[in-house]
Amino acid sequence: MASHGEINRVFRLASISKVITSWTCLIAVEEGSVSLDDAVGPAGSTLRHCLAHAAGYGFDTSTPIMGVGKRRIYSNTGIEIAATHVAERTGMMFSEYMREAIFEPLAMNDTSLKASPAYAILSTINDMTLFMKEIMKPALISAVTAQDAITVQYPELGGVIPGLGSYKPNPWGLGIEIRDHKQPHWTGSMNSPQTFGHFGGSGTMMWIDPTIDIGLIALTDRNFDEWSAEALTSWPSLSDAVVRLATNRS
Repeated sequence: MASHGEINRVFRLASISKVITSWTCLIAVEEGSVSLDDAVGPAGSTLRHCLAHAAGYGFDTSTPIMGVGKRRIYSNTGIEIAATHVAERTGMMFSEYMREAIFEPLAMNDTSLKASPAYAILSTINDMTLFMKEIMKPALISAVTAQDAITVQYPELGGVIPGLGSYKPNPWGLGIEIRDHKQPHWTGSMNSPQTFGHFGGSGTMMWIDPTIDIGLIALTDRNFDEWSAEALTSWPSLSDAVVRLATNRS
């Protein structure tokens, strides 16, 4: 069991930040500041395309490397441009909007956005548990909008998950990866296809399996090269142990 100090230790979430950023964008959608159909990014792209890694940007490219809606290209740029759009429409710095929209109402007191909204949120196990509860039982957005976030967007698109491989199709929601039937995968073999979540380059991972109403969050400070080779063994094993325990208790 983690001690009080451990659950309040601050870690860089790395790309799990994308999930919080997308949730922030969806709050702006519900407030009427933006729409998922807003033109954002290259010609023909929308806010929805950017959040679903379908706008054609490369991983960190300032310009598209492929046509809109042609392939699922995992991209920091698309998420950053989505956040910029929200900032412009709300007239607030995105970090401030995120703080008022998510961190304050959820009492995530040790969480902050320090730089890129694609990978630079700092948080703790305690705070991320609060955020996961929000995803599982949304209070900041409607159930309909929350369902859209975990529904596959542009289901025909294939693409690569960094460190794991190429998948066709490669299902994603809005800033959130959906497990579906991908093999191999970083979640467990016992996780349902409806499982969704994200992992990050600092050795962080988070998933929620709605079929058993269970979530898992793990935060570390290891560089990608140190843990990526283990991801297909240690994370699935941990995930299966959590699912097994949850199933046996039900």
